[in-house]
Amino acid sequence: MEETIQVHDKKFRTYISAETIQQRVKELAEKINERFAEEKPIFLAILNGSFMFASDLMKQVSIPCEISFVKLASYQGTQSTGQVKTLVGLDINIKDRTVIIVEDIVDTGKTLNEFLPVLKGFQPKEIFISALLFKPAALKHDIKVHYSCFEVPNDFLVGYGLDYDGYGRNLPAIYQLC
Repeated sequence: MEETIQVHDKKFRTYISAETIQQRVKELAEKINERFAEEKPIFLAILNGSFMFASDLMKQVSIPCEISFVKLASYQGTQSTGQVKTLVGLDINIKDRTVIIVEDIVDTGKTLNEFLPVLKGFQPKEIFISALLFKPAALKHDIKVHYSCFEVPNDFLVGYGLDYDGYGRNLPAIYQLC
């Protein structure tokens, strides 16, 4: 059922229902459980946006694993600022470990393009990228998204962790700018 909501001064309409999100997160977790059954990966969730996705994903991951969080920022309003700021750093040893990055959305790839070299400096065994949403049409950097729940057009989205100037993260569905 399509619903229109308002966040700040903008109107959004339902794009992906909460039920569809949960089903795709479960399917993604099944792939991860199968692929990494012999490993003990570290999930590295990128805050703030990935908190809902990371939480729901971890509820479905059944293999031995750890999770940690890093806070990066590059958005203000509906536009990328073009600068990535690391706000809270890595607090777990990832040397010789498999790392699965958990992102809410990969669009231009700038955040990951700047973060991956820093992460590689900690000498992980390998790094995989999982994202709730992937915008291939917006990608401007050579970033490989190994696992994603949805490929979406280059539209501004809010809900399920994604925000518009700090609001809308708590919405259980994903909404598209009208």
